[in-house]
Amino acid sequence: MRRAVVTGAATAAGVVLLLSLKPHQAAGPAPVISSGAGSSGSDSGSASTSGAGSGSTGAASAPSAAPAPASSGGTTRKISGDTVNTRYGPVQVQVTLAGSRITTVDVVKYPNEERRDREINSGALPVLNQEAISAQSARIDVVSGATYTSDGYVRSLQSALDRAKS
Repeated sequence: MRRAVVTGAATAAGVVLLLSLKPHQAAGPAPVISSGAGSSGSDSGSASTSGAGSGSTGAASAPSAAPAPASSGGTTRKISGDTVNTRYGPVQVQVTLAGSRITTVDVVKYPNEERRDREINSGALPVLNQEAISAQSARIDVVSGATYTSDGYVRSLQSALDRAKS
């Protein structure tokens, strides 16, 4: 009888704890983290070496490609990548291309609900933006400490680049 009471109390406590957990979703729109117009950067040394794949297997949003005004170097266009769901929240990038050259990468969705998410991504996303511009592709290293966000970034970037070729 005593075991049944202890087991019942432990089960009830476990259910209460599970019900008190909140899902990890963004509270509102996050500020866009941009690489800046026409910037070309160098690797800041905070990225680890693990080659990024080029597949896009995340949850996709509706594709959008909005043309931007033409510049003196040819046509400039902005292309949004898929929204990729990661363990800590969705990641989506928008690439600005001048011809076939990546000029700017804007991160329009990223995990930012928790203080730690904002802390990690404020350092990692600018590094990823600069690496993408330097590499001119989605084959970039992940940022140490932001592995899930880096993976989502690479997959979203690759989907935008794939759309640009179509």
